[in-house]
Amino acid sequence: MGSKLQTCYSLGNMTVLDTSIPHPPTPEAALQLLLDGNRRYVNNAPHLDESPQRRAEVARGQHPYAMVLGCVDSRVPPELIFDSGLGELLVVRTAGHVLDHAVLGSLEFGIEALKIPLLVVLGHDRCGAVKSTLDALEKHMHAHEDIDWLVEHIKPAFEVAQHEQNLLDATVKAHVRITVNELKQTPILREAVEQRKLQIVGAMYNLESGKVKLL
Repeated sequence: MGSKLQTCYSLGNMTVLDTSIPHPPTPEAALQLLLDGNRRYVNNAPHLDESPQRRAEVARGQHPYAMVLGCVDSRVPPELIFDSGLGELLVVRTAGHVLDHAVLGSLEFGIEALKIPLLVVLGHDRCGAVKSTLDALEKHMHAHEDIDWLVEHIKPAFEVAQHEQNLLDATVKAHVRITVNELKQTPILREAVEQRKLQIVGAMYNLESGKVKLL
């Protein structure tokens, strides 16, 4: 599933070979690691390593195998739902996983500096940010300036999903797909995808079951 990345560290006059850091050779292997972690979470069989030894390992350097762009919702912490411990995930979270320059810069850092092979855009059911957007659009209301900025960026998903029966969840899914497409158009991420160094996928998390499903 994943190979071990061999990394040399210099400690004084000694060189230490560290083979403990998971390093999937392909984006597909990284995705399988992530889905396996969610399966453990759903089955209540975690194997997180947050030991002092692991802290010492990641203090020497980080080699996360995946990036997750998700919502700030307190019920959807990526490290927990993917059963991923210290140093395994690079996580960026905004309300409704809305993109801005800081988000893009963070994800580009993950690609260029850390060579992370997988980026997951993670939506979830009953998303409060999306619901606030729907309420504002349906009632023709304007929120406070910064919240209104979120509304404007989620609005295209509403326009795609507005005729669906379950408007809220349909809008969340549309917003995930739109975000994935936007990310694939940014130069650094597009180049990594074209070179098959990066896979960008969308997914939905179910609050009750704990399951993550790919879109």
